[in-house]
Amino acid sequence: MPLDPARVEETRSWLVKADEDLRAAKVDLQADPPLVGDALFHCQQAVEKAEKGFLSWHDKPFRKTHNLVELGIQCAEADEAVEPLLRRAAKLSAHATEFRYPGMAAAPVLEEASDALDTATAVVAEIRKRLPADVSP
Repeated sequence: MPLDPARVEETRSWLVKADEDLRAAKVDLQADPPLVGDALFHCQQAVEKAEKGFLSWHDKPFRKTHNLVELGIQCAEADEAVEPLLRRAAKLSAHATEFRYPGMAAAPVLEEASDALDTATAVVAEIRKRLPADVSP
C-alpha cells in the first residue's frame, strides 16, 4: 500500500528539525568555550521534534507543548517499545526553558550536556528506526 504523501512530508519535516537541533547541540559543545545551556536546549528540542514526528506518523494529535513526559506517553501508546528510552529522555524537558533566561538556574555543566546529546541522538535514531525508510530526510 502506498504511503500517504502528506503524512510522509509532515513526519519528515519534524525529523529534519530534530536533525538540525542535534547539529546545533554538537556545534554548541564544540565552541570555545562551549555553549552548554544552548546545547541542552537543542537536545530537548531534538527529542521533542522527533516525538512529534513519530506522533504525526501514527496520526496521533498532540498539543503545543515542550513536555517530553506527555509526548513520550503518547508515543509509547503508539509503540510501547520506545517507552524505556523516552522515559530516560523525559528529564530533558526542563531544558526547554531552564537556561534560556537569566537567573533561572545554576550554570549547566559540560558532562550533563554531553549526556543529553547522547540521549537525544539515541531517541532520534530509535524513532527513525521505527518509521518507514521513505520518511527519513
